[in-house]
Amino acid sequence: MSSAVQSKKVRPKPYLQPEYCKGCGRCIAACPVHAIEKTGEVNPDTGYIPVSVNLELCTACGMCIESCPEPYGLHPDDVRYHWELQEPEGPTASQAAGRPAPKEVPAVRIPLPPTEPLMIKGTYASAIGALLAGCRHFFGYPITPSTEGAELMAKVLPHLGGAFMQAVSEVATVNHIYGCGGAGKPCMTFTSSPGFSLMLEGISYMIGAEVPGVFVNIMRGGPGLGNIAPEQSDIKLACRGLGHGNTHAITLAPADPQEMLDLTMLAFELSFKYRQPVMVFGDGYLGQMTGKVCLPDHMVQPGIPDWAVYGDAEHRGNLIASIQLSEKDLEEFNIYLNARYQEMVENEQRSDLFRCEDVEVLLVAANTPARMAKGAIRTLREKGIKAGLFRPITFWPFPIKSLLPLVSKVRRIVVVEASPGHLEDEMRLALSHAGVEKLPEIRNVQRYGGILPQSEEIAEAILGMEVMA
Repeated sequence: MSSAVQSKKVRPKPYLQPEYCKGCGRCIAACPVHAIEKTGEVNPDTGYIPVSVNLELCTACGMCIESCPEPYGLHPDDVRYHWELQEPEGPTASQAAGRPAPKEVPAVRIPLPPTEPLMIKGTYASAIGALLAGCRHFFGYPITPSTEGAELMAKVLPHLGGAFMQAVSEVATVNHIYGCGGAGKPCMTFTSSPGFSLMLEGISYMIGAEVPGVFVNIMRGGPGLGNIAPEQSDIKLACRGLGHGNTHAITLAPADPQEMLDLTMLAFELSFKYRQPVMVFGDGYLGQMTGKVCLPDHMVQPGIPDWAVYGDAEHRGNLIASIQLSEKDLEEFNIYLNARYQEMVENEQRSDLFRCEDVEVLLVAANTPARMAKGAIRTLREKGIKAGLFRPITFWPFPIKSLLPLVSKVRRIVVVEASPGHLEDEMRLALSHAGVEKLPEIRNVQRYGGILPQSEEIAEAILGMEVMA
């Protein structure tokens, strides 16, 4: 028998990083020799009470390391981590101090050959627009009347090397989008009014962290669970209620399936241009109706923004967060946001005019009600009333620039909407901010609960107003 003594491998003892210890006590329960106990003192960096390890009693069994839920709290003492995280420079910085900025990989427009028109519903058109805009990541929770868009993404994305995730809720959905958008990836969701309400906190976080993402909201009746019929119930949320604090986001309002595709593509472009969420708001009919859709002449191959937390060595110094604990820093950030919002107001107002060359009675409507308003205008024109349509394509910013030239020459404005004055309120507020003091008579035609104003009732209401004038 050999007299050689085989050397035993020395097991490492635990190494504690107090700043990562939450004081949960799992390691205390796991230690068979009672070598771990609470310190009783709060760590000023974390607010938690970490444990302490008596290495003289420790037998290096490793049970405490196995039981620790924090990846860096307890680990073997022969393991050392190299920490690079540093504080960003200034309240709006996204790059850790002292690191070179990564180089941006720009997006590329790829030409597409001409194709025959498609006959598809609005949600499908929006999904195709997202795919052509380079979106390969979808997160969502099914909700009528928007689910078909998510279903199409679920069928197509796996064949394009993309990822579809049905989240456990709308709250989870918006946080998935936060993470994916923070990595610089074009991503989106389809939802409807109650689901959109649940996303507002996360949208506020995305605005505060300057994270892009596209939210297609097919509005339905409310309040509460309401029903699945079409309404314009969320305009006030988009314009005045995107979470707490100083929050605005460009909100596009398509009126037919073609615009569902075109404006979804635009939404991705604007989302990355301004590093902010962008909304596409249709109503229930628009999400479900079928129409002719022509594909664009190009698609987009996404790049990698220089600010992205992309996960590679070049981008590892980037930081994304919405927290500003210092009042001074948070005020500076809000001043910065206000300047960005003003840039959106100046550059991103969109609208469409119909029969406004000699207009005297101006109808204001968006989404499907705008199509109903066009039918009413034809009837009114036949009866000698010079009616025309002003259609906002952006709910926010409200397209006041193109409305102002009409206000001075019309004698009546009639706001047609499927909500209790959400669109009218935005119009009135925009007119007030523009300094318009002398207004024409403003009336409205409103329906609620999932009922849209019909062409006949719009025409009859306006004819009644003319008689009473």
